[in-house]
Amino acid sequence: MQLTRESIFVGAVRSFCTSFAAVLGVLIAIVLVFVGLVMFSTPDIYPKKSEMTIAPDANGNRDLLSSAPVVLRIDIRGVIGQGDLTGPKFQNVLLDSQEGLLANKRVKAVLLYIDSPGGTVTDSDAIYSALMRYKKKYEVPIYAYVDGLCASGGMYIACSADKIFATTSSVIGSVGVVLGPAFNVAQLMDRYGVQARTFTQGKDKDMLNPFRPWQAGEDESILRMMSYLYDDFVSIVTQARPQMDRTRLINEYGAQVYVAYDAQQRGYIDQAQSDYSTAVTELVKAAKLEGNSYQVMQIAPPRSFFSDLAQEKTSLLSGKITHKFQIGPYMDSEFSGKFLYLYQPLCD
Repeated sequence: MQLTRESIFVGAVRSFCTSFAAVLGVLIAIVLVFVGLVMFSTPDIYPKKSEMTIAPDANGNRDLLSSAPVVLRIDIRGVIGQGDLTGPKFQNVLLDSQEGLLANKRVKAVLLYIDSPGGTVTDSDAIYSALMRYKKKYEVPIYAYVDGLCASGGMYIACSADKIFATTSSVIGSVGVVLGPAFNVAQLMDRYGVQARTFTQGKDKDMLNPFRPWQAGEDESILRMMSYLYDDFVSIVTQARPQMDRTRLINEYGAQVYVAYDAQQRGYIDQAQSDYSTAVTELVKAAKLEGNSYQVMQIAPPRSFFSDLAQEKTSLLSGKITHKFQIGPYMDSEFSGKFLYLYQPLCD
């Protein structure tokens, strides 16, 4: 009887070890495959060309026309400065729009499809500037179609367009610049007997240090920069939107947002209560493509799961866990310390 009980026990242990070894082997194999992909998926073999798809024309047609003139559609969706909406990626998209299938100046017009709360100052300006250079170099009209939100940096980029159309429920505006919020915990530290010391050289090198009381005037250089950026934003808007009154924009409209109809009355956009078909039709007229067949091509930066792995964006393989503090609905901690053209409905 003792022998039988030992045999059952030994068999159970053997089965458990076999199962455990099999599971462990599978896990090791998966890890090795992913590590191999990361090691061999270098930036040199990434797809370098932007992804192109056929988008609907004004009549909803998506037929492939091999040599027809092209209306280039570029989506400005999401937070500017994140994902595909960075200056370098956007500039690569514009370069690709004159190569390959779109070579020989097939692009005759550009449609910006906008749904964005804005984002970083640098990326908003880089995208806007790239569009302005593109329009001048290739002599093509640019129209913007807003379907949702066109605020702050989104409005900044929309000012590269010759005309702006929007759906009835779209929200437009928020001309302003923001930095922060910045916190000061000096009094809290005093209360609990906590001290901090920062070693610096240079006047105001530790300006707005959160661990000591702030001094009057130490934020002067930051306020000067913000004033310059705000002035630039206002100038961009008022130059692009001739019906916009600069004085009223600064003193009355400010960084408020408005539904499409109100935005049109104030000069932010050209046509409210619009739709995609209307925007494309008007753009085709501006490009003098009426009566001719044309192709709407949508273009975006290439996306690759393996490129994300190679760039250590996957915490499982990199061994790193990124902690992000969400400050508002569109802004997390990676924007900390950056000047922003960003609409924050819970913070503005």
